[in-house]
Amino acid sequence: MANAADERPILIKKVKKGHGHGHHGGAWKVAYADFVTAMMAFFLLLWLLSTSSEEQLTGLADYFSPTALSDSSHSGAGGVLGGRSLSEEGAAISELSPMGVTVSLASPEEETDEPEEEVEAEDGDVSEEQLTKEIEERERERFDKAEAELRQAIEATPGLEQLNGNLLIDQTDEGLRIQIVDKKGAAMFKSGSAEPAPQTLKLLELVAAAIRRLPNQITISGHTDATPFKGRDDYSNWELSTDRANASRRVLINNDLPAERIEQVSGKAATELLLPDEPDSPQNRRVAIIVLNHRSGGNLEAKAQAAADAEAEEPAPPQEPPSIIRRDSELPQPSNASSLTVVE
Repeated sequence: MANAADERPILIKKVKKGHGHGHHGGAWKVAYADFVTAMMAFFLLLWLLSTSSEEQLTGLADYFSPTALSDSSHSGAGGVLGGRSLSEEGAAISELSPMGVTVSLASPEEETDEPEEEVEAEDGDVSEEQLTKEIEERERERFDKAEAELRQAIEATPGLEQLNGNLLIDQTDEGLRIQIVDKKGAAMFKSGSAEPAPQTLKLLELVAAAIRRLPNQITISGHTDATPFKGRDDYSNWELSTDRANASRRVLINNDLPAERIEQVSGKAATELLLPDEPDSPQNRRVAIIVLNHRSGGNLEAKAQAAADAEAEEPAPPQEPPSIIRRDSELPQPSNASSLTVVE
């Protein structure tokens, strides 16, 4: 029995260790390879930038600039980065490539807000006649705009719609002419007086607003009909036309028109009738305001520059206060006198 106990069978237990997770595969290797490739490309780019000259870097930047397409048929700055574009203008690199066409693109440096006449004058590629023509064209456009604004302002002002016939606007050889005329039943000044009527004050206010932004100088002239002035021996149509022109000047200045813009104030009596065939017509009684154009020397900016140049050469004489020159009845009157001028 003892031998039977000693001969018990030997049991071997095999324990299988389980795995908590399945096999991952090799997907991570693909991501890692992409990362390593990107890092290699990045460091290769850094190495190329560090070993390239400044000219090569400039050429590289020009290659990707849109203006480079129109400036040249070559890209880069020569050397390693130098090369030809895909298609030169008027030439085919191969039978399969199209004929090259270059389209010029305006660079930001070429854009300017200055008037065209100033740009062309700086370039020196335009004649004086062409420059003068361009200035006159722009001046005409400004005059047209001022006329349109004035007429719109009159129509938009209550009580002045019926006075459209009292306002005559045209462009003459001297410039933009604005005339405030009398009509039958609608006088702009009191009879035989230089005192403006209320509607005349309003019209002159609108005129000042329309022309104050223009840089041109201004002349004002008064006119009467051929009917002789009665009531005073020492007062005639000459004095009346002068006083009415000067009264208009004061109204314009009171409405923010710079006084230095007014170059001349004159009284012309009945020497320049609006209706020569009807010398006694009320329409001959008027005040004419002319915005002088470039040809008439009305460019205030050009005159200011000329005055500055003259002042730099020699000191300017002291200015005298403004005076009004009139033709009195007791003074001898020249036969060929046509106007009476107020000197400012």
